[in-house]
Amino acid sequence: MPPISKVREGGRIISVAAIIAMAVNTEGRREIVGLHIGPSEAEVFWSDFLKDLVRRGLTGVKLVISDAHEGLQGAITRVMGATWQRCRVHFMRNALSYVPKGQNTVVAAAIRQVFLQPDQKSATQVWRQVADQLRTRWPKLGACMDEAETDVLAYTGFPTQHRTKLHSTNPLERLNKEVKRRADVVGIFPNEDSIIRLVGAVLMEQNDEWQLQHRYMQIEGMAELNQPMIEEGKSAPYTSPPKPPDDGPRPQPKLHHLDGRDLCC
Repeated sequence: MPPISKVREGGRIISVAAIIAMAVNTEGRREIVGLHIGPSEAEVFWSDFLKDLVRRGLTGVKLVISDAHEGLQGAITRVMGATWQRCRVHFMRNALSYVPKGQNTVVAAAIRQVFLQPDQKSATQVWRQVADQLRTRWPKLGACMDEAETDVLAYTGFPTQHRTKLHSTNPLERLNKEVKRRADVVGIFPNEDSIIRLVGAVLMEQNDEWQLQHRYMQIEGMAELNQPMIEEGKSAPYTSPPKPPDDGPRPQPKLHHLDGRDLCC
């Protein structure tokens, strides 16, 4: 859920969302790649946001992780052309809404058996078995699982060492909570520019920290993602020249897309 802030507009106080895009680059490091202030409802809003990321140079996107927001899902498919991963945590909450609270623990444990499987084939097989077992008592839950199967298990088609970081939006949710905590101190913003200044400062601070930390994803796995493109004779996304094997902190690079107002998409 994006952080919601209140802002004055035309003599009224309205609610707007700070939409944040986080990515992992070809070196396995996290970056903030976009910030936009808007309603976060219609597909046209999400399409404009994603199109702006592409115009500013975002390429080679393999997987987009989000909750099942209808407008966002459609925009991802149409603009990015990338695989969509439905957040596993959000799916589980939605699935459990179809069963009595007293059965939540049992049902959740059954569904989690899917996520313990070592590969995509076995995960799909167990998913369908669990769905068939649960639909006898809760038909709507079974239908929900049928519909969500491909999207919730999309991450299983990626390198094994990366899967624990690909199945949910938890890393972004933690960042959203910090943004909300800072914004709540202000209460009501005088205009959208003031939101951008505050949220942008928080994001730049976080981005700086990420550049000095160990890689978020192993670089060997990132190379594995690019390999099929190379084999097919296509141009792979730009990869920096080889670096020493040390995975420790490195000097902060100049990130052009985070300078000043350009942070706002």
